[in-house]
Amino acid sequence: MKLHQIINSLLETDLYKFSMGQAIYHQYPSYKTRWTFKCRNTDVKFTKEMVEEIKEQIHTYCSLRFNKEELKYLAKIEWLHEDYIEHLQIWKPRFEDFEISTDSPCGLFLEANGTWLNTSMYEIPVLAIINEVYFRMAYNYDELFEQYKRKLKEKTQWLIDGTYNIGVFSEFGLRRRLSAEAQDLAVKTLCENNKNFKDSKCLGTSNVYLAMKYNVVPVGTMAHEFVMCVGQGNPMYNPAYSNKLAMKSWTDEYGVLNGTY
Repeated sequence: MKLHQIINSLLETDLYKFSMGQAIYHQYPSYKTRWTFKCRNTDVKFTKEMVEEIKEQIHTYCSLRFNKEELKYLAKIEWLHEDYIEHLQIWKPRFEDFEISTDSPCGLFLEANGTWLNTSMYEIPVLAIINEVYFRMAYNYDELFEQYKRKLKEKTQWLIDGTYNIGVFSEFGLRRRLSAEAQDLAVKTLCENNKNFKDSKCLGTSNVYLAMKYNVVPVGTMAHEFVMCVGQGNPMYNPAYSNKLAMKSWTDEYGVLNGTY
């Protein structure tokens, strides 16, 4: 790898990947899924060097395991069950689940294929890797980071002096971030300034790793991925009932609709 290791913990994902992961583990462990990366910006082009770096970063990510401290932290989340935590204790990403090449109009073809238990967990860290590799290799990263710090300082001040009142909010920047250090700085700055904000409060972050690091609330529930896969993952179901089937699954898992959670 030419860059430093970007993902250093399996906790570095959005919280909803664990809430969905538990439901998948209990109710859909045999589902097979495939997702393919698609770059929405037609002006973005990945070089062969970038693709090789992304491949190496993902290979390194696949060597990670949950450590005891991380599993202990997850066990404190009251709605994560002991059997799911035990599953995570032995879970590991599989590099063989990925196909990565330059065969795409944007220069990067990336696809993950395997059990939903695995492919769901790959999405967020892989997108974080793609973003950071691109920004570091396509631009002068140091200049970008300086611009970022100025913007963060400016917008934090707007919350302090009351220029903007956004109430209670959370940080959800992981999969679209400039870099790991940029998101770390944002979470640290926002949470440390809660005492200074006039009419706003940063509740926490979706990044479970940073939530643990800064002792703030990990935030998130579920994504449209859950609706899509539950409604279309079994041919006996009519895709038109995707929302109904997904919400029934969620209710069965967490009791959301009957007031028990």
